[in-house]
Amino acid sequence: MDRITDGLRGAGPEQERVASELFWLGAYAGEVFVRRAGAEWVNFDIGQRELFGQVVGVRMPDGRVWNPIGKLAKRFVAGPEESVQQMYFLLHGRVPMKAAR
Repeated sequence: MDRITDGLRGAGPEQERVASELFWLGAYAGEVFVRRAGAEWVNFDIGQRELFGQVVGVRMPDGRVWNPIGKLAKRFVAGPEESVQQMYFLLHGRVPMKAAR
């Protein structure tokens, strides 16, 4: 997902022109977290919506919430320092692969 986002970024479009693609890439990342790390999709409360700028995200088994959709948008704007791959590796409360859904 990082490479795809970098490719979009390198093509030079305005973020608004690829907002839909970034949303779906972020949704895919969230689904990977659900299927491989034991997360679940959640609707953000008002405070979380204001913080993350999104209405949905994922909650890890330890209760922490993450914003993969917003992470892809940040990657598009900021570049490599905003890595979805690194975000995945840093997820606290990840369920070992055997136990993941």
